[in-house]
Amino acid sequence: MNLTSKKVTVQKSAEVLCDFLCDVKNFEKLMPDNISKFEVIRDNAFVFALKGMPEIALEVKEVNSPNKVTLGAISDKIPFTLIGNIDTINETSSDVTLQFEGDFNPMMAMMIKGPITKFIETLSSKLGGL
Repeated sequence: MNLTSKKVTVQKSAEVLCDFLCDVKNFEKLMPDNISKFEVIRDNAFVFALKGMPEIALEVKEVNSPNKVTLGAISDKIPFTLIGNIDTINETSSDVTLQFEGDFNPMMAMMIKGPITKFIETLSSKLGGL
């Protein structure tokens, strides 16, 4: 299952935005209002939970500065990646899209598509407000 957020413009350079996404503490600022847990568990990893959903642990898997930050699920139970694709506009602004890629059976994909779509759109719109 592949989902992509709308492109948002962030008033930060690509380098600054990439650094922001690499610092997992910053994801707490991007989380939806219905978050029930957020905890940094390592320098490059955090766990979060939204009300009514299981806990998900993510870690920074790959960074191609300043254009791409890839986060991946730590658990094999819910295998997915969340990719931040960053495009430079100028020295003070950049565009970002978030891409969710997961390998789920059709029933699971049908159940989580709506909540995951809403989740990545929330992350992306909060990035736009930075």
